[in-house]
Amino acid sequence: MSRSYEVKLRLLDDESPFLLHFSIDRITPEEIMEKRNTTSDFILLRLFKHTGPHLFLFMVVLTMAMASFMGNAIMLLLIYWDPRLHTPMYFLLSQLSLMDVMLVATIVPKMAADYLTGKKSISPAGCGLQIFFYLTVGGGECFLLAAMSSDRYVAVCHPLRYPVLMSWQLCLRMTLGSWFLGAADGLMQAAATLSLPFCSTREINHFFCEAPMLVRLACADTSVFENVMYICCVLMLLVPFSLILTSYSFILFALLQMHSREARKKAFATCSSHLAVVGLFYGASIFIYMRPKSYRSASHDKVVSAF
Repeated sequence: MSRSYEVKLRLLDDESPFLLHFSIDRITPEEIMEKRNTTSDFILLRLFKHTGPHLFLFMVVLTMAMASFMGNAIMLLLIYWDPRLHTPMYFLLSQLSLMDVMLVATIVPKMAADYLTGKKSISPAGCGLQIFFYLTVGGGECFLLAAMSSDRYVAVCHPLRYPVLMSWQLCLRMTLGSWFLGAADGLMQAAATLSLPFCSTREINHFFCEAPMLVRLACADTSVFENVMYICCVLMLLVPFSLILTSYSFILFALLQMHSREARKKAFATCSSHLAVVGLFYGASIFIYMRPKSYRSASHDKVVSAF
């Protein structure tokens, strides 16, 4: 709240005195920030409120994010230092860990800082960088998970030909292709989204900048862009997901043909963790990006995005 101060000055001349009244409003830093945000910055409405239950949930999410960051960082170091882990499977796993580290670093520090300081604003440049890195990592992970499923298919179904079929050259090509496709999608969506004219209300009902949320704030007809963005999301989700389903269909068929219980158990152990990641990642992504617009809810999207 601004505070008003009244100042009285007595101006004297030779004939008669009179009083000059005027007031000075003291504007708080929060009001200055809010006025500046209406002209340039976007406002993130955050995921948690400053209440007891929400503080507890914030600490849970922050603890899980820190554990994810540390676990993936340790995984990267172990794969890099141990020569026995210098195989295509562990190289793909290291790239997945790197993407998860970048995903946490892109979103969580800003979310935590805003919650702890009470700040809600983010500059257009910062918003564009969040969109770019989020889509680069998210899109790249879609294709990388498909590459990892192909690696598991070769390892289970063609173990004797694994060194030939899954060569280092093919592994590097799949990895670079995943990063390139993700970066291309992130760059196009970030540039196209920030080029739109935005209305005076720049409140993003999310805890980080996301292209679909910014499109809702545009003061222009965005139907064509939304349709193109929807098609891109469908292709980047369904094409890799179809490859994953195909690979694991062959793996399941091969497991049923195995007579050794130990071999079947070992093959299942190598694939179960990957299937868990695929289910969590694609389940949340399909729920957010492939639902019809009439069924979308900003509050639901925020909660599911936390996964």
